[in-house]
Amino acid sequence: MRWRSFLLLPWMLAMLSACGGAMTAPSPTVTIAIYRDPAVPIPARVEDLLQRMTLAEKIGQMTLIEKNSLTADQVRDLFIGGVLSGGGGYPATDNSPAAWAEMVNTFQHAALSTRLGIPIIYGADGVHGHNNLYGAVIFPHNIGLGAANNPVLVEQIGRATATEMAATGVFWNYAPGVMVVRDVRWGRTYEGYAERPDHVATLAAAFVRGLQAPDIAAPNRVIGTPKHYLGDGGTAWGSSTTENYQLDQGETMGDEAILRAVHLPPYRATIAAGAQVIMASYSSWNGQKMHASSYWLSDVLKQELGFSGFVVSDWAAIDQIDPNYDRAVITAINAGIDMNMVPYDARRFINALTRAVEAGAVSEERINDAVRRILTVKFAMGLFEQPFAQTNLLPQIGSTMHRELARTAVAESLVLLKNEQQLLPLTKDIRHLYIGGQAANDLGIQAGGWTIEWQGRVGSIIPGTTILAGIQAAVSPQTVVEYNEHGRFTGDPGAADAVCIAVVGELPYAEGRGDSASLSLPINEQRVLYRMEETCARLVVVLIAGRPLIVTDSLPRWDALVVAWLPGSEGAGVADVLFGDRPFRGRLPVTWPRSLDQLPLGSGNGEPLFPYGFGLTP
Repeated sequence: MRWRSFLLLPWMLAMLSACGGAMTAPSPTVTIAIYRDPAVPIPARVEDLLQRMTLAEKIGQMTLIEKNSLTADQVRDLFIGGVLSGGGGYPATDNSPAAWAEMVNTFQHAALSTRLGIPIIYGADGVHGHNNLYGAVIFPHNIGLGAANNPVLVEQIGRATATEMAATGVFWNYAPGVMVVRDVRWGRTYEGYAERPDHVATLAAAFVRGLQAPDIAAPNRVIGTPKHYLGDGGTAWGSSTTENYQLDQGETMGDEAILRAVHLPPYRATIAAGAQVIMASYSSWNGQKMHASSYWLSDVLKQELGFSGFVVSDWAAIDQIDPNYDRAVITAINAGIDMNMVPYDARRFINALTRAVEAGAVSEERINDAVRRILTVKFAMGLFEQPFAQTNLLPQIGSTMHRELARTAVAESLVLLKNEQQLLPLTKDIRHLYIGGQAANDLGIQAGGWTIEWQGRVGSIIPGTTILAGIQAAVSPQTVVEYNEHGRFTGDPGAADAVCIAVVGELPYAEGRGDSASLSLPINEQRVLYRMEETCARLVVVLIAGRPLIVTDSLPRWDALVVAWLPGSEGAGVADVLFGDRPFRGRLPVTWPRSLDQLPLGSGNGEPLFPYGFGLTP
């Protein structure tokens, strides 16, 4: 190791003298610590900083807390390593880009005011754009990108998302979801790309490459977080013990070979693509919580796969390991959790881990390993040189370029499942168009969960273009468009020159609150379909959903069926395909069941309604 010295140049001495008054002659040289020198290799910077740190400073670095549960002073006093926004964790007074940047920078200034000046890393779930921020572009959820199956497009979306996040100082994205979904009743189905590990691995790696492109906000990279390690997409129905969840946070059954063959490949791919953080899963494997598994976290992930970054826990997930919190902390840290997401009480975790180290239940070597991994990532990101929001990028938030990219993604994600008499694409000069369904004119439904709020919300919660507005803009001025969300029309939808479009969808949900025993539309949307089935001569159904729904009995009454998934803010992309400006190119990324008894995947019980990979091309 070496010290770098810098002379005080004559112009600096002159400036000091110009300040007036007597002054003591300065020392001819000043030195800076090795860890502050960007010319020194990262491993040497890490070791230099690590040997300067107290136990309290180290444990502080292992602590990640939700922004609503602490103050900037506590970031300083507790040496906090990371701060996050949960779903809906926007600034209290103003959900604007400028307010975000100010909020994050305030926490960052506090961290830099500590003795060693170690910057925090600020994180959020940017699972389909910077989706907590009003005005950000909201891209299709991952299941739609899985239907598009275009790695170049996914990489571009990663870059756009990273740019909008970096502008506000959020350099850590808790994405991509790399779950391999085996049961589409799961409320997180839409967060995954597909049901096949190779499909997931290709797109997840592309997203990581885009997100972490080094030129997004030089010298910073926005880092991704493949999640949730391991097996979260394979949990058994009814195995969850959280709230009234059924699949989410449940139990993945089966032997090790299944985890390795189905659920591990996306992690291999994302590590190869440069992933520096991985989030552990709430779920269990054969009775053991993943957060407590030293075999999967340390032996397999860190040693066998050679993962050199750090492992972060999920939201309060350590608490689920053991009713005794001290034992839960000891188990998780020894298993391989490096940074603990404690959303509500940082001191509780810090005190528990401090007691564990002092009692010898967690070794200082394990603490040093965790902190070494965290610091290495922070140095690699350039946080010590540029810790603040990249406000020069603020004009790119919600930019026309990003909205056009999202519109393209929407168009490529649409899957055509039925098209009698080649009804689609429609002609733009059609005489009469009748549109029904709440989802046709509701940006909240269109975007789904993880949009502004954790669970999402119906209504105009984001700026964007509804599907209805996209259709109205696409047709000729002579076309008469009548919209009624209930499917009650004053004109004649049964006329020979008329076409009906029912845009119906699931209401927003996220995680286990979206676990569904029925996979059915809300009753109001079902009623719209009944009315339109009875009165329309030609009926196109556009389904807005985060997963396949059971439509087997209704399908014969529809002339065309289009799955638009959860397209996000740019509904005009749906109209682009319905009216032939872009082709149908999406293919099912998951098997579409004929009935519930075909779940989970591989249960047999006959042929599915539509197989994986199905999609018509007019």
